[in-house]
Formats: sequence, structure tokens, C-alpha cells
Amino acid sequence: MGARTKARKRALDVLYAADLRGETGVEALERVTAEGEAPANPYTSVLVRGVTEHRARIDEVLEEFSTDWSLTRMPAVDRNVLRIGVWELLWADDVPDTVAVTEAMSLVRELSTDESPAFVNGVLGAIQRKKSSLV
Repeated sequence: MGARTKARKRALDVLYAADLRGETGVEALERVTAEGEAPANPYTSVLVRGVTEHRARIDEVLEEFSTDWSLTRMPAVDRNVLRIGVWELLWADDVPDTVAVTEAMSLVRELSTDESPAFVNGVLGAIQRKKSSLV
């Protein structure tokens, strides 16, 4: 498993915990750091901070592209993987679009429902095709 793959998984852990606790991603990151569980890879912090900073816009985009699924109806894992994927598609210039989508699908394949990879692929694929009009 590559370093960035591990960083994405750790960022998902932090964002998932934040989601369940009603914290921002940055608050959750600061909490786990204070508890002595600081992420080893700096890209984890980049992801968490990026998703937190752009969360309102990310959620707007997800609501627009996740046909018939509100954010609250999505499994928490899928919702946070999608947030990471959207951030990487729209704001991470050093991550190829295909990598962002593939990594998101890999995370949900491992951690979510059997239907999640197809759902995540469909949503992120649609966002990828329209990304020039979304930023």
C-alpha cells in the first residue's frame, strides 16, 4: 500500500470520526493529535484540512451529482470518501483525476457496502466530466 493510499485511509478515519462526533475535520485532527495519534503522513493533514476548508462547496457538488441520494442518506463512509475524492478532483493539482476516483473506489470497496464502489464511481465520474465548471 502506497504512502498516499495510507494517508487517504487515515484521513477517512479522521473525517468519519468528525462526522459521527459533530466536529469539523480540523477539530478531529487536533483531537487525535492531542491524544498522541498524530498522522504520520503529512498528506493526511492536507486532505483533512482541504476537505474542511471546502466542505460547504464539496457538499453542494455532492448534492448536485448524487442523484436521489441526500448526504444524510448516504453511509458515513461513502459520504466522507466522496468528500475526499471531490477535494482531490477539484483542488489537488498534483493528483491525477483517475487516481482520485480509483483511490476512492478502493476505500469503499474495502470499507463499505457492495453497492458503494459503483455509486462512488458514478458520482465522482460525473463530477470529473464537469469539473471545469465546478471550481
